Amino acid sequence: MAITTEMIKALREETSAGVLDCKKALEATGGDLAKAVAYLKEKGLAAAAKKATREANDGLVNVLVDAAGRLGAIVEVNCETDFVARTEEFKSFVAALVRQVAQTPGVSEVPDLLNRPFVEDHNVSVGERLTQIVAKLGENMVLRHFARVERDGHGLVEGYAHPGNRIGVLVYVSAGDETISGSTAFRELVHDLALQIAAAAPQYVSLEDLPAAVLDEKRAGYLAQLAEDNKPDHIKERIISGKLDKWYEQICLLRQPFVKDDTLSVGDLIGQKGRELGTPLSVKQFIRYELGAGQ
Repeated sequence: MAITTEMIKALREETSAGVLDCKKALEATGGDLAKAVAYLKEKGLAAAAKKATREANDGLVNVLVDAAGRLGAIVEVNCETDFVARTEEFKSFVAALVRQVAQTPGVSEVPDLLNRPFVEDHNVSVGERLTQIVAKLGENMVLRHFARVERDGHGLVEGYAHPGNRIGVLVYVSAGDETISGSTAFRELVHDLALQIAAAAPQYVSLEDLPAAVLDEKRAGYLAQLAEDNKPDHIKERIISGKLDKWYEQICLLRQPFVKDDTLSVGDLIGQKGRELGTPLSVKQFIRYELGAGQ
């Protein structure tokens, strides 16, 4: 049976596969469109499986926040090279995925999201769409992680994606006054906090959020460094306290020097702005993704 351009076009619209792949699939199945779709799906799964062991350390981080600052979403999707990360196919998939996360409350695990119908085509799952793109672009791809933040009171959710989309941030700052969300000064503060988190990479909002086990491990490490030192114990303890204070400034957002004015800590800045605006302000939550970090 002769394979026509119209048949290839129909198969491409159905599967998003390349022209040559569609032609081969139609030839292999005698021009049967349904069988050609199944053929391409099987080939795509096989191709994706072969690539799944390859390292995927490039990709994109994408962030989306609604106009009212009520909710935000963030995703990191990895591929093997910057070349593929810059393709329209990959960028469009990541943009669609962050929209899907924003529209899908109650899903927090990657396998669950991969099994959901894809936001732009409910005939395939997110995982199946990812497999199609892997087959088409020829690289391993991984949905690394995602998150959704929705405020439960007054305040704002803000998002920031660093140029190049290698770092992304969501931050939720609460306020005691409903009208404050429209304040230019408050919006500037929340944006500055998003920039702070992107630049300074804190791990926790405050010292109170630091797990005891993490603190104990750090303290034990500093103590081990001083094990051979003949200084008295009270001097060692003072040294350890000083080292811990420096460490807190690195990992706790409220302890960090403000990037725009290092004479202020972020905690002091928030307190100062709260007094100026006449309402208590608090950082409720932040999420920071950096491409490839922690892999």
